[in-house]
Amino acid sequence: MLITTLTVEPAETDTRLDRWLKRRYPALTQGALQKMLRTGQIRVDGKRADANTRLTTGQELRIPPMPTKQAPKAEPKPMAEALVEELRSWVLHVDNDVIVINKPPGLAVQGGSGITKHLDGMLDGLAYDGERPRLVHRLDRDTSGVLVLARNVSAASHLARAFRGRDMEKTYWAVVVGEPEHAMGRISMPLSREGGSRGERTVPAAPGEIGLRSVTDYKTLEVAKRRAAFLELHPQTGRTHQLRVHCASALNCPILGDGKYGGEAAHLEGLSGSLHLHARALRLPHPEGGWLDVTAPPPPHFEETMRFFDFDNPAPRTPRRTK
Repeated sequence: MLITTLTVEPAETDTRLDRWLKRRYPALTQGALQKMLRTGQIRVDGKRADANTRLTTGQELRIPPMPTKQAPKAEPKPMAEALVEELRSWVLHVDNDVIVINKPPGLAVQGGSGITKHLDGMLDGLAYDGERPRLVHRLDRDTSGVLVLARNVSAASHLARAFRGRDMEKTYWAVVVGEPEHAMGRISMPLSREGGSRGERTVPAAPGEIGLRSVTDYKTLEVAKRRAAFLELHPQTGRTHQLRVHCASALNCPILGDGKYGGEAAHLEGLSGSLHLHARALRLPHPEGGWLDVTAPPPPHFEETMRFFDFDNPAPRTPRRTK
């Protein structure tokens, strides 16, 4: 019996185990999946797992022989020209190995329950040379900004290793409600995931609980009469909703529009209720050597809030390659 071992990639982090398997093995039925899990044929890092187990980058999955027969797929419909044009308008940089886009808020990166429109389903529109680009990391649905795609298998492998090893310099912008007690600092707050009636959420680890190591450096760029603050955030780890929880729970300054973690305190009358979290810049090791620096302008609702508070909004730098 042929047993294989597969590793969870950065773009797959926080995906449910059953969805991860269904994407890789479309012919796998729900009944067969449940039996494999119940009998321990499928394991995560050597341990039995449930269908709803959330996967983390670098975890190893033991995979038994899988069914390969499936009904023939219908030919995919060509993307509408207007959608392709819109998708390509998001491109900040493109070369032989890498595409970098400015993802708009509200667009999921991958599909899931109730999600019918997502970036992964639109990537044919960025197949400049006929090869469909590949996801190598992701952003939350409501977070905008810099997102990297690989144009070929070799580049995907290189970039996945870089994200997995945290060999990236990430800069986020956030408008938060209130003003942090200290103008700058480092947040080190272990996190965990918990279920609930409204779905899973990330929470600070309980006393005595080990939790997942989560570190964010922050700096206050501007303050508007203690009512709101404009922050620059540098995550040193990549936990789900890390920045949102760190701002709400460690700084006591929820990100504007983040009702999930800030409740009513995350909203200000007269301002957009959309999440004010933007992946502003990314410095990454390029597959051909050297470094690539890319910055992205914030979305309209974010810029409108910055104008309201008279926060400085410098123009993004032109993408550049350095040695």
